[in-house]
Amino acid sequence: MVQWLVFTRYLENSILFKLCKLDHIVLISADINRSLYFYIEVLGCELVRTVPEMPLYQLRAGESLIDIVPGNKGQLDGKNMDHFCFQVTHFDPEQIKQRMSEEGIDCGSVERRFGAKGYGRSIYIKDPDGNTIELKET
Repeated sequence: MVQWLVFTRYLENSILFKLCKLDHIVLISADINRSLYFYIEVLGCELVRTVPEMPLYQLRAGESLIDIVPGNKGQLDGKNMDHFCFQVTHFDPEQIKQRMSEEGIDCGSVERRFGAKGYGRSIYIKDPDGNTIELKET
């Protein structure tokens, strides 16, 4: 327990931003119609946006979004989640890149992307298990 408290204090002094909430997740679906039926008709999500050229279906789930794209698990080494996204405060891309570099974490480019609160800047990183995380300005 003592080690965790020391680690927590270290983090409080070194984090440049604060995670606010889950913005969205992106799921890969082998059967779009089945997935849309489940999330809309069974769970009560609302279809709020489609991007036919991808194709991408964005569903409102409370304050967050669930994005669904067609594909198969083979695309992502047997996984069916492409990435998840956190809304963060104090979004400073250069400071985030510097901090991640210090930790040996590669960052993607800063891009304008759509999320639960509309368009905003974001950057991709990977956690130690290889999961892709998007950090998006609030």
